[in-house]
Amino acid sequence: MPFSMSQASLPTFKIGLTALSSILDKAALFASAKKINETVLLQSRLSPDMFPLVRQVQVAADLAKNGSARLAGLDAPNYEDNELTIDQLKARLVKTVAYIKTLDPKQIDASADREIIFPLGPADKGRMKGDDYLNHFVLPNFYFHLTTAYAILRHCGVEIGKRDFLGEIPITMT
Repeated sequence: MPFSMSQASLPTFKIGLTALSSILDKAALFASAKKINETVLLQSRLSPDMFPLVRQVQVAADLAKNGSARLAGLDAPNYEDNELTIDQLKARLVKTVAYIKTLDPKQIDASADREIIFPLGPADKGRMKGDDYLNHFVLPNFYFHLTTAYAILRHCGVEIGKRDFLGEIPITMT
């Protein structure tokens, strides 16, 4: 049986966003233990020209939500980018995972050869076949923002490691 578009995307987004939520839990505990205002963590960035943590989390969630919806041929719900706390970011991740669970895998699977039109910045539009859109745009960008959020928190001193990043992947131990 071939590996489908929905198999490549939906579990990836669920596992990644759930792992990110767990990492944010550790960030909140770190901030509390070190008596650091969590806003400091949320506004931290790796480089002056990169998004801060709060925006990295928002974009990761949006890539999962919007990318999945486009592949399913639907309009995704619009989320305001107004999160100011770790709890609010976690709520956004929960809401995103809940939305992804409502999508019909068959609709996503049917999008491989369909043209997907998506925004590229404030004015430009990109066009790709569904399979290329998922494999060469959505997934790499999703992992970029997920990894950057992880790296920001790691750089700030939050004790997280590879297992935290990987999340609850289905591994059988022997």
